[in-house]
Amino acid sequence: MPIVDMPLEKLKVYQGRNPKPADFDAFWDKSLKELDSVVPDFTMEKADIKSKIGDCYYISFTSIQGAKITGKMVKPKNIEGKVPAIIGFHGLGGCCWSFNALITYASQGYAMFTMDARGQGGGSEDVGGPGTSQVTMFMRGFDGEPEQMYLRNLFLDTALLARIVMSLDYVDENRVGVSGGSQGGGLSIACAALEPRIARCHSTYPYMSDYKRVWEMDLAKGAYDGLKNYFRNRDPRHEREDEIFEKLGYVDIQYLAPRIKAKVMMATGLMDTTCPPSTQFAMYNKLTCEKQVVIYPDFGHEGLKGQDEIEFNFMADL
Repeated sequence: MPIVDMPLEKLKVYQGRNPKPADFDAFWDKSLKELDSVVPDFTMEKADIKSKIGDCYYISFTSIQGAKITGKMVKPKNIEGKVPAIIGFHGLGGCCWSFNALITYASQGYAMFTMDARGQGGGSEDVGGPGTSQVTMFMRGFDGEPEQMYLRNLFLDTALLARIVMSLDYVDENRVGVSGGSQGGGLSIACAALEPRIARCHSTYPYMSDYKRVWEMDLAKGAYDGLKNYFRNRDPRHEREDEIFEKLGYVDIQYLAPRIKAKVMMATGLMDTTCPPSTQFAMYNKLTCEKQVVIYPDFGHEGLKGQDEIEFNFMADL
């Protein structure tokens, strides 16, 4: 079959190229302690959605650095006892899932939640560290301390939402799943890593993994164009190349993967030139939890035919 990356047998053992900072685990442990001090001020506002399945709400909460994060939720009608919950994360530059998408799972008795990524297409605020106007999301705040990096704060937003969901009196904290594709797939991995009580994690062609591999494949464009723009504008002779990739290692999901205790399903297309398969497998191969990968040999960064039904059954185990 055609190959845009590595043969499958090599993908299954590939361990990644991006360097890992020596203090990676200490960095994230400290970040989670900072999250412990955040008072989320979670609010719900009834939405005018005429569903017979569930009650629909716009939600908001205060996250790291005081940012207001927005989203949606659907609470099934006539709940008895505690129910499972699923949190959905959207792709780069978009906004949270529609109420219709949430109602699909709510019809099965799940409480459903979704979040606008800060500073993207929804209502969530992006506050804090220094910006870099000529780069895309994952490089924002890069010129400050690691604690000011955009992705660090976005990852913590997902963990805080999971904590909020698990604290609700009608949610079974032991039956919470996360799901998303591309950026949403990467955020699902980050959330499951930073909130180890997550029970199921479905990740479709996850983004934000193995940045150096993306660069070496000359695929720093589209979703990763910020990397090329950063070098061209801030380090045109690559005098800081090692430093830059090591700093990106703080927000590389392949190094968060070993923290995950959930059951994980990853879906990937082997013709993906947006999030190359090798970068996805760099994360997948570091998972130490129960896991499986669903492979689409002829598909790229697009809808994967039939995967929505596979995911539905995967989440039904909750």
